[in-house]
Amino acid sequence: MGDKRNIIMAVLLTGIILFGWPILMETFFPDMVNKNEAVEQSEQVAAGSAGVPQADGSTPAVSTTPGSTNIGAAAAAGTIRKLPVVLAENPRVAIETPRLKGSINLQGARFDDLTLTDHTTELSKDSPPVRLFSPTGTKDAYFSRFGWAGDGVAVPDDSTVWSADQGKLTPETPVTLSWANETGQTYAITFSVDENYLITAEQSVTNRGENTIALNPFGIISRVRDLNNVPPGEADSWTIHIGPMGVFDGVANFDTNYEDVDEAGASGIAADATKGWVGFTDKYWLGALVPVGAAKVEAKFRAGSGNIYQAQIARENAQVIAPGKILKTTTRLFAGAKETALLDTYKEQYDITLLDRAVDWGWFYWFEKPLFYLLDWLFKFSGNFGVAIILMTFVVRGIMFPIAQKQFGSMAQMRAVQPKMKKIQEKFKDDKQKQQQEIMKLYKDEKVNPLAGCLPIFLQIPIFFALYKVLMLSIEMRHQPFALWIKDLSAPDPMTPVNLFGLIPFDPPSFLAVGILPILMGITMHYQFKLNPQQMDPMQQKIFGLMPWILVFIMAPFAAGLQLYWTVSNVLTIAQQKWLYSRHPQLKEQMAKDAEEKAKKAAEEKAAESN
Repeated sequence: MGDKRNIIMAVLLTGIILFGWPILMETFFPDMVNKNEAVEQSEQVAAGSAGVPQADGSTPAVSTTPGSTNIGAAAAAGTIRKLPVVLAENPRVAIETPRLKGSINLQGARFDDLTLTDHTTELSKDSPPVRLFSPTGTKDAYFSRFGWAGDGVAVPDDSTVWSADQGKLTPETPVTLSWANETGQTYAITFSVDENYLITAEQSVTNRGENTIALNPFGIISRVRDLNNVPPGEADSWTIHIGPMGVFDGVANFDTNYEDVDEAGASGIAADATKGWVGFTDKYWLGALVPVGAAKVEAKFRAGSGNIYQAQIARENAQVIAPGKILKTTTRLFAGAKETALLDTYKEQYDITLLDRAVDWGWFYWFEKPLFYLLDWLFKFSGNFGVAIILMTFVVRGIMFPIAQKQFGSMAQMRAVQPKMKKIQEKFKDDKQKQQQEIMKLYKDEKVNPLAGCLPIFLQIPIFFALYKVLMLSIEMRHQPFALWIKDLSAPDPMTPVNLFGLIPFDPPSFLAVGILPILMGITMHYQFKLNPQQMDPMQQKIFGLMPWILVFIMAPFAAGLQLYWTVSNVLTIAQQKWLYSRHPQLKEQMAKDAEEKAKKAAEEKAAESN
């Protein structure tokens, strides 16, 4: 009866895990659940609707506090227009660098057209480059703008058309935009760009008027974000932060999300960004404003109507400019891929505080970055990211080999004292406290550590989680192939027998789309558990027997690179166990004896039931 109850409990546990896991994944790992699900986005807004949000990021000309009015000004009702149509509406300055391509909108002096030429949206060769910034009036509008706010003085706004001294912005040719009002103030913004993703904006205003003026220079990043229609892999979760982000008071802030900005209302969420930065982070991309200089800078996140969100920086106080004087302010704009080595370089070269934390490494930051650099070095050495993962697995198992030796030695000692332990359990079966005391005394006398076998398991936890973060977050690993059908090791294994390896036109749910790699992982883990000493408790034996097959379904939605790591690690562990068994023959003999006793007991119980 006890065995039947244990079997029922094991089946129930399996069912809870299999059917409860999709709910947990949807809650905590939405980026992986949505990885292979197509998200259809409408190109139009029905006529007569509330209108198309412009995400204009406009600032009032009557206040020295940027963004003090509602940023969510909406255009008249209509349709979202095609990108080429919107790009042709206003004069533009081309942007052309080794890694960026796009244009600056001279109306409003906006960076609102930017693509990353090194990264494509999909794996196919004809896939378009990733678009980071898009102009107002298009789907997913996203841009940056620089300007001034002031009292009693005309300042350029989002409708101002600027003049440019160059037709193209390149690393060799900066571009200066200029505009003058009717009271003698001349405004200028000189943009320069490096060969990667860093743009520098030097704002200056020359006061040729008769009166002293007060101005506050600012920079904004504005985007439209439809929270009800999030693209695959771009959902905020407890493992990966996506949304508003910055470094405030020397601390990277991962706690603010879009819902928090909504709840803050018109006042927004303010923080001290002096020597910090502020912007919006996606899984692989970042748009961030970085103030330059020691002046006190306030950052703010605000929300407007139509799913508009804005990050802005402004000096704490307006700057007074006497007649004949010039005010200059410099701000940097990072717009590109969150490449770890590049972020580290910018952090050191330009003294940008914690820019490397734009990658949400999480709890094991101290361990994950070295692991990333090891994996990246192995990738450059081997030329194949899958091979790099295999090589890294050898490195990790090699480092843990001495610990595994101690583990097996401890297991051998534990097996050696099993007969003495059984005698103690039988002698003090009615006195549990005395029984525990005698067992602990036995451990001490025999110099046995019952917890030694658990150490490798605990050490695997940070390694596994670190590798998960590296594979899911590092742009360097995105779209990297391994071999055969594995074209992207940062995505789940696409080859599944559930649809007969693609022969049946059926896309199974993510938790049922079990690929070849997770199946191999389950098989190798099953064989690995078979080599382990049998657990004394029958219930534990059943759970350990089911665990590999449960993990097959749990691991199915994870990155193929993670599945590859675990499978190779299992194979190495099996080889390691066989070698260590040869060094500890008493452990293998005891395992055979336990198995014989177990078979004998099962036969006796079966005979008793038949009688």
